[in-house]
Amino acid sequence: MSAMMQPQIILLKEGTDASQGKPQLISNINACMAVADVVRTTLGPRGMDKLIHNEKGNTTISNDGATIMKLLDIIHPAAKILVDIAKSQDSEVGDGTTTVVLLAGEFLKEAKPFVDDGVHPQNLIRSYRTASNLAIEKIKELASSIEGKSLEEKKKLLAKCAATTLSSKLIGGEKEFFATMVVDAVLAIGNEDRLNMIGIKKVPGGTMRDSFLVNGVAFKKTFSYAGFEQQPKKFVNPKILLLNIELELKSEKENAEIRLSDPLQYQSIVDAEWNIIYDKLDKCAKSGAKVVLSRLAIGDLATQYFADRDIFCAGRVSEEDLQRVAAASGGTVQTTVNNVVDEVLGTCDLFEERQVGNERFNIFSGCPSGRTATFVLRGGADQFIEEAERSLHDAIMIVRRAMKNSTVVPGGGAIDMEISRYLRQHARTIAGKSQLFINSYAKALEVIPRQLCDNAGFDATDVLNKLRQKHALPSGDGAAYGVDINTGGIADSFANFVWEPSVVKINAINAATEAACLVLSVDETVKNPKSESAQGEAAASAMGGRGRGRGRGMRRR
Repeated sequence: MSAMMQPQIILLKEGTDASQGKPQLISNINACMAVADVVRTTLGPRGMDKLIHNEKGNTTISNDGATIMKLLDIIHPAAKILVDIAKSQDSEVGDGTTTVVLLAGEFLKEAKPFVDDGVHPQNLIRSYRTASNLAIEKIKELASSIEGKSLEEKKKLLAKCAATTLSSKLIGGEKEFFATMVVDAVLAIGNEDRLNMIGIKKVPGGTMRDSFLVNGVAFKKTFSYAGFEQQPKKFVNPKILLLNIELELKSEKENAEIRLSDPLQYQSIVDAEWNIIYDKLDKCAKSGAKVVLSRLAIGDLATQYFADRDIFCAGRVSEEDLQRVAAASGGTVQTTVNNVVDEVLGTCDLFEERQVGNERFNIFSGCPSGRTATFVLRGGADQFIEEAERSLHDAIMIVRRAMKNSTVVPGGGAIDMEISRYLRQHARTIAGKSQLFINSYAKALEVIPRQLCDNAGFDATDVLNKLRQKHALPSGDGAAYGVDINTGGIADSFANFVWEPSVVKINAINAATEAACLVLSVDETVKNPKSESAQGEAAASAMGGRGRGRGRGMRRR
């Protein structure tokens, strides 16, 4: 009787949504699979692009997994994990963002039937972690090094890696043209870790082929005053003075109060202001600099003064560009014009102002320290140039990674098939349930070649059967065979120069396995009602007080 009278224990606040157990896990897996399906079609050289239109009316056309994931604005808590791994892959390696989301989705898809059948998720997690470690060991074993080659050979090899990355992007048609540019840019900055030393400037108009690489710094002509056109626009071996001060005629203190007993004294105050600016300009001219750049404004008086003395000046140069000029030319940004010595001046082989499309660019080339490079991208539409910039960012990251971790693996799904075969073989040596789990992990890895075929319109089953047969050869000759996008058959990816740095694959498998294990380890989701009601109240207060006759206050458009 006492058991029946027991009161119900209320643990959580009223309205809290707590879902737990198997249905909860299945729902999370379904959400992650739905996210993977969104980017599925963007994989590979024949992948389609996504057009994303946000609430501000901006349109983005992209093929890059991380960009799409960022713009999707996913609110499902479990599916957000996939967004995070795509971002981490993008910042760590630069490429393989679609791959990592696809793999995580596929690992969960393979785990779903086992969860349905009542397998404990921890068993799955343990087997997945084991499989992931085995896969990474195998990748390291299969990778071949590009170390110890001459500079010319290394350049060619790095260009092949960049071309593989670019082949799946919008600018894939011109991948050789851009790949050599990317390699030159990365070699120009050397061991410099700051990526912002490679600038990318976008100029609408022209064709992709009109894009060029400046071995130095280039930036758009800044706002200029009268007298600018009288300045010389080309110098050979000029000295460059970099400033962070205003060269404008202005009262030194706007709110100062001056009392005069004699009207004639007023002229001396006006003269003092003029003398201050002329003093600054004289010091700039005496320093011997032929190019003066400032982060702040250079006024009309200063512009005319410099024009009379055959000095080029540009004011309001952005911080980033100024820092890049400083790094390239060996100069130092000054906050005063007093005591400008030769050591703080930069130099370059050639400075010129050049017309690019309907913009004019200031170009510094042949810089002594040479730790910077600038791409000037051309193209028909703004969205197209934006996507080209994202593609080049991926390629730059890949080439940097390949230079640091100089091992590459065959692409085109070859490495995935080889690991899949190896794991299946290994699974047979294991007794117990984990044999099934490792087998399903191996099957999930085949999603990459399968999706490459689907996106290119080939018969995936046919191509995968050919690949399995090739990879199963006892001699091991077929290890480098992957999907041949051009013919719809299979080909030796290594011989065809479809390469990717091994760090891309290692990172992708690591991140995807971690994400899958994380989702599998969650068995309860608790939603706090406060967060939802707080949003509702905020919206209601924004609606309130808009006049009586508007009902519940529809949002005005």
